[in-house]
Amino acid sequence: AKLKDNMLEIEDKPITIDGLPNKGLKEGPFMFERNGIYYLTYPHVEDKTEQLEYAVSNNPIGPYKVTGVIMDERPECWTNHHSIIKYKNQWYLFYHSNDLSPYFDKNRSVRVDSLFFNEDGTIKKVIPTLRGVGVTNALKKIQIDRYSIKSDKGASTAFLDTLNKFGGWKTILDTANAWVQYNSVNFGNDKFKSVNIKALSKTGGKLQVRLGKADGPVIAEVEIDQGNEWNNFKAPVSGLKPGIQNIVVSLKDNKQVEIDWINFE
Repeated sequence: AKLKDNMLEIEDKPITIDGLPNKGLKEGPFMFERNGIYYLTYPHVEDKTEQLEYAVSNNPIGPYKVTGVIMDERPECWTNHHSIIKYKNQWYLFYHSNDLSPYFDKNRSVRVDSLFFNEDGTIKKVIPTLRGVGVTNALKKIQIDRYSIKSDKGASTAFLDTLNKFGGWKTILDTANAWVQYNSVNFGNDKFKSVNIKALSKTGGKLQVRLGKADGPVIAEVEIDQGNEWNNFKAPVSGLKPGIQNIVVSLKDNKQVEIDWINFE
């Protein structure tokens, strides 16, 4: 590089990278290196919206070989631009969605999920979650609407207040056995005696808190009284294990219950 007219310029010509798709490439590529392999990742429109793909090479300027998809296209969001970093021996995929603006695709919010590799160096496809990454203290408010996974039927999320979208979300369970799972809650070595749930139900209903997975052991049953306002409901906990655990909140009956957050005491 050289300094010319107080600006830095590169003493070379642009190079065309070979081996990438001829059509459908969009702005926002990101390159990183791992174990001597260069990964060129990029948004690409294969069908209707952008999916994240990658190509590999042993040279940063190629030629590259298209290798796979990092994240499938998502119909709820037209664009998906990204970056990939390694932090404390774990790789992460940062990407964006239109969570805070579902009806205007240009307003974007950041998401992050863990990214993993196969033994041969290929990237395992990332399934987007609302949970993201990190560990949540069991004593804090656990926003289960930012779930890791949910049941196919009867579980959904919505804004608490459509006029104040930055006010957060709620979880809605309206079918018997519908559930949401929230991973990596840190219970430490403390002995928790109860669970507290902020909820609302116009019909009244019963929630179950399970450990580990959707059919895991029930550690609490919480009766949600009928009402038109948000209230806190508490129930005793039994069989809770120390350390970092996944928790599941499920609906026992067909009566709709809305949940803001839960925590343990």
